[in-house]
Order: sequence, then structure tokens, then C-alpha cells
Amino acid sequence: MSIYKDQNLQNLQGESFLSIEDFNASQISSLIDLAIRIKNKEVIFDFSNKVLGLIFEKSSTRTRVSFQVAMQRLKGSSLEINPNNSQIGRGEPIRDTVRVLERYVDVLAIRTFEQKILNEYKKWSNIPIINALSDLEHPCQILADFMTIKEEFGTFDDLTISYIGDPNNVSNSLILCAAILNIKINIGCPKQFMPSKEILNRASKLSLKDEIVNVFNDPRDAVRFSNVVYTDVWASMGQESQAVDKERFFKNYIVDTNLVNLAASNHIVMHCLPAYRGKEISDETFESKSSRIFEQAENRLHAQQALLAVIL
Repeated sequence: MSIYKDQNLQNLQGESFLSIEDFNASQISSLIDLAIRIKNKEVIFDFSNKVLGLIFEKSSTRTRVSFQVAMQRLKGSSLEINPNNSQIGRGEPIRDTVRVLERYVDVLAIRTFEQKILNEYKKWSNIPIINALSDLEHPCQILADFMTIKEEFGTFDDLTISYIGDPNNVSNSLILCAAILNIKINIGCPKQFMPSKEILNRASKLSLKDEIVNVFNDPRDAVRFSNVVYTDVWASMGQESQAVDKERFFKNYIVDTNLVNLAASNHIVMHCLPAYRGKEISDETFESKSSRIFEQAENRLHAQQALLAVIL
């Protein structure tokens, strides 16, 4: 039960969150404001009889722990359903699995390999399904990211975000959320690894502004005058075998002092972790005064508390 009321969030109860596109600009902004109020202990929730189920087919530190602690702080409980020692791992159809689990838990957070698996869970489920990372998107990460940006600058107006490195599930959600909130975003990447055309087309339709997403092959052009400099690993989970080959293409895309010096004087540096220092980001930049990497990681907890509070 919640004592917090926000008109923009009232109709999200029972809704799934598979893509950042599932929420509009007003809902995302209100959710971020709620997360900040939760962090500041300004609101109270009591979901004593609610249970969060976690299904993780991939490794996780921040997402798994932050969801578990978030549910505990909401006075609910959580349990992990391990695919390797449940019938999921033996090939039980999703439509059978989820129609059983929905009788035991109130919401499912799922980390999986393909977005279509999440879509299948949602199709057969009567409880909310949360995307805890897929091959296509990582919307929970992006809620925490934009919460961090809002805390730092107090507004989203007149900001520019630059993402440097490999376009992946995180950058997909970052692009889409920036478009929804009408924030300019620059992508710096090699021509061999361009953002998905589908994602760029979706972003174009979402934004009220022209040229909200700009792609540069020179990272210096992408970073110049940016307020937020964001990077991620060059080889995402499941792509470890490509890491050595990718380094050839991304060796000039390291976020280091020389690069961030081109950003706005008030810039912050972000990374969703885990990080490979000396690869996509230098140790000096990671530990610099501009880094908000650990604040960003902490905000996973608060953003997911807010998300759970509004959909339960």
C-alpha cells in the first residue's frame, strides 16, 4: 500500500516495463522525482504482502541485489527462481511457467538473452513483467541514469549527453529515453559499429525535436560541450569472444582526460558497470571528481523502489 499519489503514475499499476518506451515523458519524469524522494526518505510505502520473483539467465550484481534490497525496503519480499535448477532449464514452456508463477508472486523481474522471451512472458502473464536486461534494452539502468542526471543538474533542459563506445542494449535505452525527454544525445562509435537503424527510427518518432540523436565516428566531435559523458564495455555479456577483435576498432574511443576535457566545464562521467579500466575508460577518469559512477550504481536501488511502488 502506498501513501504517495501522483496523477502521472496512477495508471501504471499492474503495467509491465519491458522497454523505456512503455512510459511517456511525464511518467518517466514523475518516476524519477519519486525515486529522488524515496532516496531522501520523504515518502513511505508498505507492500508487506507483496512478493517479487527474480529470474536471471545471465550474471548480475547490481540489478539482482538492488531489486532484492528495493523490495525489502518496500517491506515486501523477494525470491530468486534459478533457471538451472527449475523446470525453466528443462524447457518448460514460458506460457506454463508464468501462469504458475503468477499465482505465487506479484511481479517478475527477468534478465534474459532475447527481448522476445520477455514479450512471451508478458503475453501469458496477469502480473507485471520487468525487463532486468535483454539483448535489446536495459530500461531499469536508464531510469537510474536519468535520476543521476536530474540530481546533478536539477533539470533536463538544455543538456547534451554523449555516449562513447559500442552501441548496445544500454545505449539503445539511453537513446530512446533521451528522445522521449527531448534531450540531445550524441553517439561516438566506429563506422563498423553504428547504432541500430530501428532504434534511431524509433527515437526520431518519439522526439518532439529534430536531430535529437547525432552519430559521430570521431569521439571528440561527440563529446564536445557535452554535459554527460557516458560509456560502457566494448563487448557486452555474451560477446566475450569478440572482445579482442573489437579492441582494434575501439582503441581510440577510450574515455580519458584528453577526451573529457572537450566536454562542458560542468560535465559528469557515467558508466553502468562493470568497467574495464584502461579499456573503455581510463582509471584516472573513472576516479575523477567528475565521475558519478557510484552514485549512478546506488540509484539503481532507489529507481527500482520507485518502479516497483508504482506498478504493484
